[in-house]
Amino acid sequence: MGGGSQVMNIYWDSFKTFFHIGIFTLGGGYAMIPLIEEEVVNKKKWVTKDEMLDLIAIAQSCPGVFAINIATFIGYKLRKTRGAICTTLGTALPSFLIILAIAMFFSQFKDNKVVAAMFRGIRPAVVALIAVPTFNLGKRAKLNWYTIWIPIACALAIWALGVSPIYIIMIAAVGGYIYGRINKTSCNS
Repeated sequence: MGGGSQVMNIYWDSFKTFFHIGIFTLGGGYAMIPLIEEEVVNKKKWVTKDEMLDLIAIAQSCPGVFAINIATFIGYKLRKTRGAICTTLGTALPSFLIILAIAMFFSQFKDNKVVAAMFRGIRPAVVALIAVPTFNLGKRAKLNWYTIWIPIACALAIWALGVSPIYIIMIAAVGGYIYGRINKTSCNS
C-alpha cells in the first residue's frame, strides 16, 4: 500500500511544484529558471546542477515553450510519460487560466491607465529575472575569454544582422557535434 501512495505523491508533488512555479513567475520560461532550479535541484534534488544545465540547453534547442520543455524533461526523468504529463500540466495550467481570465475581462480594463502603468513597471523586473539566470548559466557553462565570443557573436548576428535564431541553433549543434568528436578523438589518443 505504501508504494502506490508514494508513486501518487510524486505525481502530485511534481504537478504542485510546477504549478507553483508557473503561477508565481512573470516573464516566461527564462524567468522561471531560478525558481525551477531552486525547487528541483536545491530543495527536491530531482536533478543535479549539471543535469539542469544540460536540460536547459536541450529545452532551448527544442521547438515549443521553454518552460514546458524543461518541465516535461524533468517529469520524464522522474516518472517517464506520466511524470512528464504531470509536470507539463502543472507548468501550462496557470498560464492557461490567467490568459483565460484576462481574455474574459480584457475589454473592461484594456484602456485602464493603472493597469498600463503596472505592466510598464513589471518590464524592468522581467529583464532582471531573465538576465540573472543567463549570467549564472554562462558561469556554469565555464565560459572564459576563449569562449565568451560565441554567445556574443550569436547575439550580434541575430540582433544586428537579422540572422534567424534557427540558423544559429543549427550551426551551434553542428559545431558542438564536431567539437565533441574532436575532443573525444584527442582524449582517446
